[in-house]
Amino acid sequence: MHVDAEAVARLEAAYGRPALLTVEQSISRDEAGIVQRSLDRGRRHDMTLFIFDPAGRLALIRKPFHPPGVYRAPSGGVRPGEAPDQGALREGYEETGLRARLHRYVLRVDALFLPPDGQILSWQSHVFTAFCPEPPPHPRPVDTEEIAEVRWATLEELQGPVRRALLESGRGLLRYRASLTDAVAALLHLHPDWRPGGGCR
Repeated sequence: MHVDAEAVARLEAAYGRPALLTVEQSISRDEAGIVQRSLDRGRRHDMTLFIFDPAGRLALIRKPFHPPGVYRAPSGGVRPGEAPDQGALREGYEETGLRARLHRYVLRVDALFLPPDGQILSWQSHVFTAFCPEPPPHPRPVDTEEIAEVRWATLEELQGPVRRALLESGRGLLRYRASLTDAVAALLHLHPDWRPGGGCR
């Protein structure tokens, strides 16, 4: 399903109006196939969570096919009939094992993915901050087929070695994740109250 205008209005009413960003990103033919398979299933969105613990660390995931050192914020799609915020929390739990609570709808990204054949694939990312005051010391994925590892990282690490690994991966979709993360980091710097200060079980 797509997160339509009515669903977006409900998200904004509950979690605030996000900043808006448009990104164009070149992707490979193989990456275009990944995006196209989602589009063929009627999905053209992801819900991305920046989950903070009380110390200000973020939960990052690594997928089995990611190059070494590549981590990013958890994300996933909403199922048919599922409220988008509940879908975001479900995906966060499946990928990290953390039962987070949404804090702020910080960013909506309209992405145009550009494969080599000249086709344009439209995508949308809905990005939230979330909080987790009592996380297990080592968060673990529930969906171990999709997620290989979960780790905590500081925002500084996310903007340093993690960002470099995303950019050096040679993969357009991971470079897109770096652009999304850069935008979130800038927004959290400009709006400190958008960064949560604690609470999940």
